[in-house]
Amino acid sequence: MVTRETGPSTAGRANASTDPEPSRLPSLTGLRFVAALLVFTTHVLWYTPQLVPGDTGDHLRKTFALAGSYGVGFFFILSGFVLTWTASAGDTTRSFWRRRMVKIGPMHLVTFGLAALLVLHTDRPTRGVDWFAALSMQQAWIPDIRSVSAVNGVTWSLCCEFFFYLAFPLLYPLLRRIREAWLWPALAAVLALIVGAFLVATFVVDDQPRLAAFAVSGEVSFDQVWFVYFFPPVRALEFVLGILLARIVAARRWPNIGLVPAFAIAVTGYVIGRYEPYLAGTAGVATVWTAPLIASAAVADRRRTASVFRRPTMVLLGELSFAFYMVHWIVIGAAADWIGPTRTFSSTTGALLIVPLFLVALACSFVLHRFVEMPLVRRFGRHRANSGKAAGFSSRVTTPLSTDGLGVTK
Repeated sequence: MVTRETGPSTAGRANASTDPEPSRLPSLTGLRFVAALLVFTTHVLWYTPQLVPGDTGDHLRKTFALAGSYGVGFFFILSGFVLTWTASAGDTTRSFWRRRMVKIGPMHLVTFGLAALLVLHTDRPTRGVDWFAALSMQQAWIPDIRSVSAVNGVTWSLCCEFFFYLAFPLLYPLLRRIREAWLWPALAAVLALIVGAFLVATFVVDDQPRLAAFAVSGEVSFDQVWFVYFFPPVRALEFVLGILLARIVAARRWPNIGLVPAFAIAVTGYVIGRYEPYLAGTAGVATVWTAPLIASAAVADRRRTASVFRRPTMVLLGELSFAFYMVHWIVIGAAADWIGPTRTFSSTTGALLIVPLFLVALACSFVLHRFVEMPLVRRFGRHRANSGKAAGFSSRVTTPLSTDGLGVTK
């Protein structure tokens, strides 16, 4: 859950109001599970197509083909937002990196081990370099479809997050120096760079050989997809967008559009993404439509206005979202292996079978959250005040259990 003890520092919003801030932003926690559910929906429809066959399945797969990428892009923006919102006074780079690794490392190792068992059981061809890249969270740097999806296929995004964490102590001191009057122009510049990355992927990166997999249907090459979707520096633009968005909200310069209209904007953005060129609909150009939802949810919590995402059930599910994200691919892969490639179901039966798959993934996420994630975070992941031996990279005081976009405890 996103938590804070004090409001943004004067370094974060130089001339903004000093009115008391809420101690937490639970709507952002609840929204995390919505994003994780989008990822689950895409994966279960595409990797267990036997469960929803025929025209119904084809229609659903087409409808939700980009839902997973939309959810991941949401996580990237949210990560930059929350790390900025909760940047700690007196923090040091070493302490920041330690807390990041305490949070993501154990969960990654446990789910990597589970996924490795599945890979060995199914005899999925996996090269030595791919094992190493996946284990070390470096796979997204390799422009090879076998590498980025190796072992636990969802962890390519963890590779991007790992890169964001390494860069944050350098990025944040620079971005917080931007004057409030220049925050919106800076945001516009980042949006232009995101569009520019799409244009580079479309017109500069080699479009051969064409990729015939997933929802691409021979439209683009994997190199193009890799550049705009997997390549960490390109996805870092969404992370930077989140940093600037947090500063705009902290400075009270975000327009009061309301949570419901912001949600409608996010839904509209997804619909538009379905009809855009694939390279635009699958990455940053599409997911920037979720930025108003993140900002408006934070404003709703700050002003204590109504928010369905703040309800206790949504918050609880949001707290499980990181574990759910990390384990759901394994559950779906095990189900696909058990069902087999030739067995089919009626649309009704198959759709009903998706429910227990979801519940199994949710139960596994509860176990991982309860017995892997939180004990280690409580023991080793707390922020320790700077003793004065090293200068902090931030000037905001927070509680030690705030979280970023993928549920990574601060």
